[in-house]
Amino acid sequence: MGEQAVTGAGATPAPEQTPDAGGDDAAAATGSPPAGPSTAGMTADGAAGAAVPGAGMSADAAAGGAQSRTADVVAGPGGVMTDEVGVVTGELTVRTEYAAGQVTLKVQYKDAEEWYAVTGGRAALADPAALDAVHTIAVALVNRPEG
Repeated sequence: MGEQAVTGAGATPAPEQTPDAGGDDAAAATGSPPAGPSTAGMTADGAAGAAVPGAGMSADAAAGGAQSRTADVVAGPGGVMTDEVGVVTGELTVRTEYAAGQVTLKVQYKDAEEWYAVTGGRAALADPAALDAVHTIAVALVNRPEG
């Protein structure tokens, strides 16, 4: 990803994405009502029971504006290069984190505890509202269930 700034004012999350509820409802996070009654296993911290569209994704928020998005994927041929352990392959969880004007991509083996930084997966992000778009792209690049 290099050191590119990503802007996205007005970016609309894809249907499978979850806006960061940050302890409030999803509508407050996006300025629009949540889409449909489908929850499909998504969670937003502090929004238990809220209708949140998507499949297998979650959103977290912490004090100070830090946010994250996660999704389970299957890495394609060649896997994902990480700073700490080199290439990781197979069933993974991708985490896109935003804090202090930076977005960072991390992966872990599905259901493991340790996270690894994706090599080159850090960039300036001028607008935290663009986190959903960045996460969607990251997941699309990594997820290759059919090879």
